[in-house]
Amino acid sequence: MSIQVRYFAALRERMGREHDQVDVFPEATVAAVWARAAGDTPLPTNTLCAVNMEYAEPSASVRDGDEVAFFPPVTGG
Repeated sequence: MSIQVRYFAALRERMGREHDQVDVFPEATVAAVWARAAGDTPLPTNTLCAVNMEYAEPSASVRDGDEVAFFPPVTGG
């Protein structure tokens, strides 16, 4: 399965790129997508995740062709 991965804000800087295309196994989760894209880098605490522009938990399933995004918590004021 091919998944488009996008990184935003500080995560984009940390990863050194704004997107990846990764192949994952069928029935993969958002967490598995991160592991495939980031290698040994653990998913940072409080990272927000989205699948196809909808918030998702790291345990959420992904399907072929999905877009998974990772971004730090949003603050405002």
